[in-house]
Amino acid sequence: MMEADMRRAIAHKRDGGELDAETYDAIVRASLSGEIDDAQTAALLMACVLRGMTFAETHALTAAFVASGETLVTDDPRTVDKHSSGGVADTASLVVVPLVAACGIPFAKLSGRALGHTGGTLDKLEAIPGVRTDLAPERFLAIVRDAGCAIAAQGPRLVPADKRFYALRDRTATVPARGLIAASIVSKKIAGGARAIVYDVKVGRGAFVPDAESGRALAETLVRLTRAFGRRALALVTDMDEPLGRSIGTGLEAIEARDFLSGVRRDARLATVCRALGGALLRVAGYDGEPDAALTDALESGRAFATFEAMLDAQGARAGALAALAPAEAPAIVRAERDGYVRAIDTVALGERARDLVAASGAGAGIVFGARIGDRVARGDALAETFGGDAASVAAVARAVSIGDDAAPPRPLVYGEIEAVSDSAARASDTGEASRSMLESR
Repeated sequence: MMEADMRRAIAHKRDGGELDAETYDAIVRASLSGEIDDAQTAALLMACVLRGMTFAETHALTAAFVASGETLVTDDPRTVDKHSSGGVADTASLVVVPLVAACGIPFAKLSGRALGHTGGTLDKLEAIPGVRTDLAPERFLAIVRDAGCAIAAQGPRLVPADKRFYALRDRTATVPARGLIAASIVSKKIAGGARAIVYDVKVGRGAFVPDAESGRALAETLVRLTRAFGRRALALVTDMDEPLGRSIGTGLEAIEARDFLSGVRRDARLATVCRALGGALLRVAGYDGEPDAALTDALESGRAFATFEAMLDAQGARAGALAALAPAEAPAIVRAERDGYVRAIDTVALGERARDLVAASGAGAGIVFGARIGDRVARGDALAETFGGDAASVAAVARAVSIGDDAAPPRPLVYGEIEAVSDSAARASDTGEASRSMLESR
């Protein structure tokens, strides 16, 4: 593709036009080869955010991403994968991957890094000394076969175009477009070889998707798109108005996953989502048994924790590294400034603050949050702890918590499960309408 061709494609999309599959394929190949630069690719991404993408465009971009590298083939038809659309304190993958694998279902997970204010599963894993996520495809599949599960980056051989676009979206504030989100997520799942996928679509103040209605639209797109590539799929829509787990920060979240799987400490909110995801994964894999009972047995017997340790060992973790993980020293306590109820939490601000703390002070830094929306607090009560920060970090976390005289209305943690795509959603997706309305509701 020549620069002039790309300029015409940008202008066509900017003016509300639809690009065909051949054009998307050419754009992806030209971006990887350097025929077009980041400025032009970023301009197209912004046009996609502002104008939306039809389902045909989303499918075309996904196919182009997949074709940019290799596609793995797994031997076991029960092999599963999961993906979260992005949240804060979302430690679910580190828990659910070994938990489901301990039930006998192979788990081949390709993951990404931090995007915006949200944490990345790869960053959390790599907070454990020695762990490698840059696995060659052959090694990735071997670990899944031998340990039951693996979590890896897509690497240069798997969907390399998505890796390039993913980083550019983060730099250019072009994350919140349903077509771009879906293409990025599904391309990794298809290339990773999983036969069945469960998606966790986060909605709320701390998510890229603002509300449950928009979340359902994204969930239906993910399910429809995955099935178009011949794979089984389900999606959950879950709440991200506040942090999912208690810990925010790469190493702190690895500690929370360790303690959850080993039975030391299990946050109820995190546990609810992990069980919902685990049950959905077992069902979509065709598990022959009662999912909840299987998950309970895997946790209480210690198999899930043993599977986690086996996966980490296979991915290079140093001996004793998981057990040695600890928060940074000298935590600072964030206290309530008045009596009342916790009415809202600025989850984005917490995610950004934790990311800054880790960058400045290392993997043991971050935030451990104690308060939940709806909690009754008194002036001086501990709301959270910050690790590796200073007085400014304490003040920033305190500002992120809104306390009022009345309790906030209750809201569900799991809004629903998507198994099929409605006719109205399909029509909206075909015209790009749902993508535009999602943006307008932000």
